[in-house]
Amino acid sequence: MRLIGEHISKQFDQDLQNLLTLFLRMGGMAEQNLINALQALSTHNRELAESVVKSDRMLNANEKQLDEDVVTILARRQPVATDLRLIMALSKASTDIERIGDEAKRVAKLARHSYQSEQTPIGYPEAEVMGKFVQTMLKHALEAFATFEVDHAYQVVEQAQQIDSLYKSASRALMTYVMEDPRQVSQVVDGLWVLRALERSAAHALNVAEQLIFCITGEDVRYPKSTPDMVTPSGDAQDITAASTDSDHDA
Repeated sequence: MRLIGEHISKQFDQDLQNLLTLFLRMGGMAEQNLINALQALSTHNRELAESVVKSDRMLNANEKQLDEDVVTILARRQPVATDLRLIMALSKASTDIERIGDEAKRVAKLARHSYQSEQTPIGYPEAEVMGKFVQTMLKHALEAFATFEVDHAYQVVEQAQQIDSLYKSASRALMTYVMEDPRQVSQVVDGLWVLRALERSAAHALNVAEQLIFCITGEDVRYPKSTPDMVTPSGDAQDITAASTDSDHDA
């Protein structure tokens, strides 16, 4: 699908393209930071861990620049319809990309700690499997924005259904180490933090994909369809369907 390049104003097209390019650059940085952080953890590479921490600062700076560009475009162009959805999707998705960078930095700091203590967090094989899965999710989410192909985004939604079982399975595996040898508690805790960072990264990759789906189709897939709750003046939640049924019965 083509969203950029169809406006009378070529400068508007260029503004949108620049915004998308900046977002994809952020995505590439976050993806590489995640790869480097896991590699630093497995190889006790302190320099690589430090590079992730430094790269995260650049990622933060890029997010600030994107936010400023979004405000400028909104003020100058006053976009509507698909243009507005695209700009807001990029703005929201960039926050999730920055959060993935934060999680990569968290893993990098654990790698730095493991280097200093000469103890690798227990459960790295489980983290490696999860890490590759998360990287695939992020790659598909970024490809969806790069090509405006909604199928890539729906792939991420399907993959997200598997990440929870992977996380629970890996966490259970780590807990067996504690039962076998309580002296390994600190290493297991570090391993659990790595798994948690990867689980959160997967959630953010899903958010990115959901933003693209909304941008292309106008469909909000963030929450499953359910009966909405009505908040009463007293602050209590009340099911709207049930409320209306009772009202009809009383009449």
